[in-house]
Amino acid sequence: MAASRLKGIGAVLAVSGASWAAVTLAGPSPAAASDRSSAALEAARRRIADPAAVVPAREVQEAALMGTSMVNPLDVLVVGGGATGCGVALDAASRGLRVGLVEREDFSSGTSSRSTKLIHGGVRYLEKAVFNLDYGQLKLVFHALRERKQVIENAPHLCHSLPCMTPCFDWFEAVYYWMGLKLYDLVAGRRMLHLSRYYSANESVELFPTLARNGHDRSLKGTVVYYDGQMNDSRLNVGLACTASLVGAAVLNHAEVISFIKDEFGERIIGAHIRDTLSGKEFDTFAKVVVNAAGPFCDSVRQMANKNAPPMISPSSGVHVVLPDYYSPEGMGLIVPKTKDGRVVFMLPWLGRTVAGTTDSNTIITMLPEPHEDEIQFILDAICDYLNVQVRRSDVLSAWSGIRPLAMDPSAKSTESISRDHVVCEDYPGLITITGGKWTTYRSMAEDAVNAAIKSGKLKPVNGCVTDHLHIVGAYGWDPASFTILAQHYIRMKKTHRGKVIPGVMDSALSKHLSHAYGTLAERVATIAQNENLGKRLAHGYPYLEAEVAYCARHEYCESAVDFIARRSRLAFLDTDAAGRALPRIIEILAAEHKWDRARQKMELQKAKEFLETFKSSKNAQFRDGKHTG
Repeated sequence: MAASRLKGIGAVLAVSGASWAAVTLAGPSPAAASDRSSAALEAARRRIADPAAVVPAREVQEAALMGTSMVNPLDVLVVGGGATGCGVALDAASRGLRVGLVEREDFSSGTSSRSTKLIHGGVRYLEKAVFNLDYGQLKLVFHALRERKQVIENAPHLCHSLPCMTPCFDWFEAVYYWMGLKLYDLVAGRRMLHLSRYYSANESVELFPTLARNGHDRSLKGTVVYYDGQMNDSRLNVGLACTASLVGAAVLNHAEVISFIKDEFGERIIGAHIRDTLSGKEFDTFAKVVVNAAGPFCDSVRQMANKNAPPMISPSSGVHVVLPDYYSPEGMGLIVPKTKDGRVVFMLPWLGRTVAGTTDSNTIITMLPEPHEDEIQFILDAICDYLNVQVRRSDVLSAWSGIRPLAMDPSAKSTESISRDHVVCEDYPGLITITGGKWTTYRSMAEDAVNAAIKSGKLKPVNGCVTDHLHIVGAYGWDPASFTILAQHYIRMKKTHRGKVIPGVMDSALSKHLSHAYGTLAERVATIAQNENLGKRLAHGYPYLEAEVAYCARHEYCESAVDFIARRSRLAFLDTDAAGRALPRIIEILAAEHKWDRARQKMELQKAKEFLETFKSSKNAQFRDGKHTG
């Protein structure tokens, strides 16, 4: 078996080497080079990088959608504000098309905020390519590794490379993983982040002090460390929405499509009937093409057009847990390569805590998926054999479930394999559906969807796709040392319980947090903290400031308490209990920004508490556990 595995690696190595050489020698196409240098790209860059630029108010965006008509339609209306939907809006708007986007809840409220936080090419898919000599799987990895590099470059404040350690408990594993991850480097080619390498057992424990030296009567022989990317997923998604807005798209969260509008013959979709879920207002928006980017809910959108549309989503539940920072060192992740069901489990440092996951099980599609206790236990079981830390259920600060929209092509003649790649189809005239894929490839998914929309609607874009090298808002001019400006030039004014205002230091932890969360726009948040007496932390032990609530309400379409604790900050994902304690102050600030009455404030508190109850931390979970009680 060992010989056959190594033979498989060798065969794919030869194929991938040839392919990589071809890609490298070919270089960028003339069309791509022309796009990068186009006036359209430069104009978009100037609008996004303008230090005085602000997104249009929500009311302005809604008015733009209401102002359409059958004789004056949008070019593209996007349904869904996740990574793919916002990517479609940005791509289409930057091509000079007239674009609108509506999202039933909030940008990134679904799957896009509940990922593993990795930007990766897919080590598992590469392994499948090796075992099955599957060139199709290899091409998927090629593509994802290319996109991985672009995501990191286009949002450097929110994304970074992360070393991941793979423990080896026998010498065959050491050779096997070393060769496999060297192949991963080779496939990445010039888009490689850093070279993988082998570390001895002693070196490994120095790098990862909580790594166990012994497990299942075996001793650690060493580890292989390779690199992938990591991101703050929902902040990247919100950044895409705001960037699309700056480029000219009319984006509207908390706006639900109730039904589609068809032409007089009932043959083609020409718009949608929309309800603003905040005000209750209903209106029509007309468009030449509608793009369905509703993720796990894309089948329900398709069935609005055709109630007999065959399903194309096979939903899969992915559960993650958040643990204290001492479970993993800062700047080094761990991969559990073999679990009892054959999946890979990651344990990664993230925003000062440790995130571990994920599971892969069939699920029903729901607005607020909840992790099952056995899934949480599965993750704890998977990591405990590799750590010298006592793994305790009571250490779980937050646990959440996300629904992966694994896609089946409805036009395919067989359903023998469900794709981890994305699918673009038009199974009703005027409605393009884009689904499947993964966070890493959102940009190219969006490009494919816009290309399909242009073909369907006979649209006339001003230029081709330019998002390959288009940074998101806050990225232009940012570098890792940008936080020092905040630390040196700003203070935070804090109001005490007695109403007295006292100065506080904008220390390195706060400065780095603001710089990484908001990029070059962090100075706007720091200015609010300094000038409006909103410099106090929202929760003990976390760097989130009161000023962020006000800033997000004004400039990031933050319309509810849940919008803030889950998507603008990540407090709900990092520490459910801390998020609950911060809610009263968050709602107080949002009420001042949005002019809420007491009834609305009470409703916001209730909704936020219900939301947090779906995050099964040790504080709000009901469980009987004999193994990880501690």
